[in-house]
Amino acid sequence: MSKAVVLLSGGLDSSTTLGIANEEHEELHALTFLYGQKHEKEIKSAKKLAEHYSVKEHKFLDIPLSEIGKSSLLEGGEEIPEQERGEIGEEIPSTYVPARNIIFLSYALSYAESVEADAIYIGATARDYSGYPDCRPEFFETFEKMAEKGTKRGIEGDPVQIRYPLIDKTKGDIVLKADELGVPLHLTWSCYRGGENACGKCDSCKLRLKGFEEAGLEDPIEYED
Repeated sequence: MSKAVVLLSGGLDSSTTLGIANEEHEELHALTFLYGQKHEKEIKSAKKLAEHYSVKEHKFLDIPLSEIGKSSLLEGGEEIPEQERGEIGEEIPSTYVPARNIIFLSYALSYAESVEADAIYIGATARDYSGYPDCRPEFFETFEKMAEKGTKRGIEGDPVQIRYPLIDKTKGDIVLKADELGVPLHLTWSCYRGGENACGKCDSCKLRLKGFEEAGLEDPIEYED
């Protein structure tokens, strides 16, 4: 039986990636991390998405990066920056969480090898993104080589694959793919803030809104006025 582990944050990219993995594998496992982020709305979205796709096992791992890392996404960090609608920062922003994907993929690799999964799926994109260094194809290629050298499966010639199917996609491409797959985007949460409605002003909201505009579709979630 073909199995996959999906890193599921509850956002647009990870939910689309879950939909892709669902098309390509018979059994899905999901990992969601509680890493000291300032709100848990995305956690609730991840739960609903995993239920929608009948994920066999959905694990929540408590890894308090807020105790060792510095980021405006983490508890105790500075305020999440606001920009005018349509503007997206070009430098690595304060929302960058140091080494986050390295840590997440390491846990996912251990889990995937334990449940005999064929692949790990992560919803990273290097096109429309916030400048994070751990969302680039060369990072994932290097991690995959490391996994081949540092795991039992790897040295036996059957390494766990690292899949990042959205890496060259724009946000508009991702929205269209999600729509094609019937991903329940009304269940997703992308906003860096945890309000009743999405703020529409943080980088994540701006990227999401840009994607729906490019796709010519209406975002099903509510935004603040």
